[in-house]
Amino acid sequence: MSRNAGHRDRGLLLIGLFKLGKAILFFLLGVGAIHLLHRDLGDEVMRLVTALKFDPESKVVALLLDKVDLIDAHRLKQISLATFAYSALALTEGVGLVLEKVWAEYLTLFLTISFLPWELYELARRPNWFRLSLLLINLAVLGYLLWLLRRKKVAAEIQVSS
Repeated sequence: MSRNAGHRDRGLLLIGLFKLGKAILFFLLGVGAIHLLHRDLGDEVMRLVTALKFDPESKVVALLLDKVDLIDAHRLKQISLATFAYSALALTEGVGLVLEKVWAEYLTLFLTISFLPWELYELARRPNWFRLSLLLINLAVLGYLLWLLRRKKVAAEIQVSS
């Protein structure tokens, strides 16, 4: 908990809850990938297309079916493992931030910085509002954590010198 009893950092709480939401999302994606093991993915896509009332003859559906044909059981296992690992990481970040642990602030700072080159590459390769929004959210998180950690460092230096 923070040094001031009863005072919670709303920014850390918000970022922590965001990370916990990501953990839940990626856990569910991992479960979904496992659920699709040993199933005909083309049939599953067509079921979804029909349920969402998309035109099964559209170019988008054809492209999706072509991409789905490239995914085998081994690849689905890899996808589920990666999503579970990312979910565990986001869970660790989220819990640590909600509990206002300094190690979680540094972990989140490191992970946010490490994903920025990939996000910039993806945005440059195929720009869209979703990618831009993710980049802006991560830049806001990065800026806030840098500001918070610097503020804590200055406060600690003042406390030591007094």
